[in-house]
Amino acid sequence: MDLHRVCVYCGTSGARDPAVEKEVRAFGQEIARRGIGLVYGGSSLGLMGVLADEVIASGGKVIGVIPEALVGREAAHKSVTEMKVVHTMHDRDQTMFDLGDAFVAFPGGFGTLDQILEMITWKQLGIHGKPVVIANIGGYFDPLLQQFENAVRSGYARPHDRIVYAVAANTTAILTLLEGAPVLFRKPGDWA
Repeated sequence: MDLHRVCVYCGTSGARDPAVEKEVRAFGQEIARRGIGLVYGGSSLGLMGVLADEVIASGGKVIGVIPEALVGREAAHKSVTEMKVVHTMHDRDQTMFDLGDAFVAFPGGFGTLDQILEMITWKQLGIHGKPVVIANIGGYFDPLLQQFENAVRSGYARPHDRIVYAVAANTTAILTLLEGAPVLFRKPGDWA
């Protein structure tokens, strides 16, 4: 697949686990080295800021997408290649979706969970076929992945729904999954 830009979801809070920040830095450096642009939530704070700073310092291109209401609250990054200020959170999600060729979630809070679950759901429904990777650094997403399995065991999700996302524990594995991922689409009749 042609991977021009990767959309990354992560927190505006700093990582308590140093391994998470180390991996976010490595990912930023590596996508810049490969000429892959970054699309992200536009903040200069926490993991978002660390990631954007690393891509910029490594010579990469960064597009931030931030709602008007969060420009001050999330401290919009001043050094990105391009900052798109949108009206609402829904506009942010749609813009990030439109700009990204693939989606990666690093550890984060409710916003990160909301965004990556939306991309997983949209892929499950056949709205897109772009790669979705959960960066399970240090087992952060283990409880979420267990809940996904619980949904399958309980009959609320189908076993083949597991193909709509992938899980990786480090930068090398994430990029291998992204660059080798087939584009998967479902037909509307396959939704149920």
